Order: sequence, then structure tokens, then C-alpha cells
Amino acid sequence: MNKRIVILGAGESGTGAAILAKRKGYDVFVSDKNAISEPFRSRLEEENIPFEENKHSLDKILNAREVIKSPGISPEVPVVMELLKKNIPVIDELEFASRFTQAKLILITGTNGKTTTTLLTYHLLKVAGLSVGLAGNVGQSLASQLLQGDKDYFVIEISSYQLDGLRNLYPHIGILLNITPDHLDRYKTFENYLRSKASLMGLMNNQSTLVYFAEDNQVMQAVQSHSHEFKKFAIGIDNPQNKDGWSDEQALNVNLEGLLYQVDWNETSLVGTHNKINTLAAMAVALMCGCSMDKLTEGLKSFVNAPHRLEYITNIGEVTYINDSKATNLDSVKYALESFSKPLVWIAGGIDKGNDYSLIKDLVAEKVRALICLGIDNEKLKESFGSVLPSVSETKSMKEAVHTAHRISEKNNIVLLSPACASFDLFKNYMDRGDIFRNEVLQLKKELEGNAI
Repeated sequence: MNKRIVILGAGESGTGAAILAKRKGYDVFVSDKNAISEPFRSRLEEENIPFEENKHSLDKILNAREVIKSPGISPEVPVVMELLKKNIPVIDELEFASRFTQAKLILITGTNGKTTTTLLTYHLLKVAGLSVGLAGNVGQSLASQLLQGDKDYFVIEISSYQLDGLRNLYPHIGILLNITPDHLDRYKTFENYLRSKASLMGLMNNQSTLVYFAEDNQVMQAVQSHSHEFKKFAIGIDNPQNKDGWSDEQALNVNLEGLLYQVDWNETSLVGTHNKINTLAAMAVALMCGCSMDKLTEGLKSFVNAPHRLEYITNIGEVTYINDSKATNLDSVKYALESFSKPLVWIAGGIDKGNDYSLIKDLVAEKVRALICLGIDNEKLKESFGSVLPSVSETKSMKEAVHTAHRISEKNNIVLLSPACASFDLFKNYMDRGDIFRNEVLQLKKELEGNAI
């Protein structure tokens, strides 16, 4: 049998898949159209895996029995089109790696909130003492995890790009949080993107459970139109009717197999209405996996979210600074604005992703007292909010934005970096943007405290 497998892309997922395939006896070749960065190059060399970079050699690729494609590679690039013409299967690293685990897989997706929900679910299972790994779009790839040994559970954040490459992966539990317009530069239409997210349900069987946010219209339509048989667990925050998990003014409630579990929302570590959805989903999964209430409560109290997601930085005087750099679309910004009752000094901007700012205009007028635009081209932001806000400033660097925020903020204000845009005009990525924001805020605080001595 020809066991030749080719990996396109030598990042975290591609390198992990290559090493796993080599150790499972495959004839492996890695091809990357860009330069391969460290430490991935060193790992491939240590494993004696042949590779090429800065090109795709079709004569070395089209003889593969199967190809593992990096999620970031569009299915419309020439090399992938050639593979599909020859009916050579093109799959995701998760699909390949899932063949070599006996673990129960928990797949978590949604336009917003999936990283927080994934990290919280993993944290709850780990606090409960379960054998659990964290993989997918956060942390290590599943393939890299399996190189270190199998687990009883893997909690996997999965993007639409990764879902597109799955065929025969069967989740024990799936979480579908929300579906709002995003990545339309790749999917062209919202319907294509929606279909990609909803494909999670196509992987499920009658032993699987779908935890879904039943107050998202797109999610509900997708669930109702899907023909696959699987168990359903509905969560909501506005109306408890016909919900298995819901919130009220004080508590988060999960009704599982006739037993009601309740947690005081004030006893958890997260803030914001959107995080009630994320927490309900994680609670439900933890309870389904046998987590006790004592351990559940302990885990909810001790959880620390990933950076750049409504991350508290510090207070300067009586002004609070919050880093929400991960908010690269309007839905995320809406969640952030709704999370605070104090007046906001909002820092936004970057590369616009087709935002329709009219959708949040009323909310901005209600919550924001000043907008600081941060980007190469700020015209759309200025045009959208100049008529509803008393103060709109324009800046071209993070240092200028932070110093402007300090100058115009008042007692009990919150300075919120929640950009609504991609970061690539001024920064490497959203993490770089958030890190620089944090550093500039802390540097400003240090300077002010030094001057006060």
C-alpha cells in the first residue's frame, strides 16, 4: 500500500502532523510556499523528514495518497486545485490525528467566544482531575499532543477553516456558540461561512451531544435544518423556556438528566453577558464528563482567561484600562461594550473587514464618551461615529492612542481597546497589538508614578 503523505504548510499543525505520520510509518514530505520558521525547521530536521520551502513542487506533491493542508491555505490556491482535480484527498491535521487517539473529542466552534470556552472547558476538566489535553486552534496541534501520549479527553478549539478539512472525525461533544459574518474575504458570502460552521453537526452521530446557543438565530436555523441524529443541549441567557442551561439575575443553571446545578455568577472569574454563554457551555460539558459541583465551582473561581480578551491591565488613578485586542469584528465589540456600565473611552480601528457600523451606532452612543481611532485609514470610523460622539480623535501609533486616552479620560472611565478591525496595518497580529497596548499603558503608569515621587 502506498503510504505517501504530503503536508502543505510547516507551521504548528503541519509540523506536528508530519512527525506523527513519520512515526506511524508513512512516507512523509512537507512543502511550504514560504520560508519555514524556527523551531519548526529544526523539528523536521531532527526527525529526518524531507521538506521544501519557498515553493510547491508538483512532482513531489501530486504523487501523494493523501494531503494534509494547513487551515490557513485557501482551497482555491493552484496546488490544492490540482490535487482536487486528481481526486487526491485533502484533509486537515485534526482529521489525520484523530485516527490515532481513543480519546473523547470535544469540539468547540463559533464566530466569537470559542477560545474562552475552550480554555475554560479544559480548565474545568483538569481541575476535576480528568486526563485531558488542549488542542486545535489554541495551544498545540492534536498531532503534537499525541506525540506525548493519548488522553481520555481532548478539548479542541476548531475554526471554520479546520472544519472545512474534516470528513470522518466524530466528536463526543460539540459546542456551537454563535454564527455571525466573518472571514468573508475567504468565503465570499455569509451563506458559505455559515455552512462551514454548521458542518460541525455533519460530523456527529447518535452518540454525540451538541451544546448550542439557542438564542442565536443562525445557530437555531442550522440546528433545525440539520438531518443528522444527535443529542441536543440548548443554552440561553434571556429566556429559560425550553433551555437545558440558562442564566437568571443571580445564577447560571444547568439541568442535566433531571438534576439542576446552579452556580452564582458573581462567584465566577469572567465578566460580560457573552461570557455567561461561554460559561454555561463549559459547565454543561464538564458536568456531562462527570465533574463534581465542588470541583466545578473551584474551577470557575480559579480560571484565568487568555490575554487580549477583555483583559484587565491596570488602573491609572481612577481610570481602568482593558485590552480586548482579539475583538476583530463587530459582534465581539458589541459584547465588549455591553460588558461595562461605566463611561468608555474606546480605542478602535485597523484594517476594516466590511463592518457595518450602523449596527452598533446606538450602543456606541449610549456607552462611549470618546472614540480614539487607531489605524492608517480612519475615515470610516470617523464618518460612522463623528455625529453621535462628542469626541473623536485620530492617532497613528499605540503610544499616541494611550496618551490621548489618558489625557481625555475622566474619573471612573474605562479605556477599552476593542478594535473591530484586523491589525495588519500597524501590527503583526492582534496579539502584537494587545501586547503593545499593555506595555504602553504600564509604561505610562510607571512614568506618572515616577513623576509623583
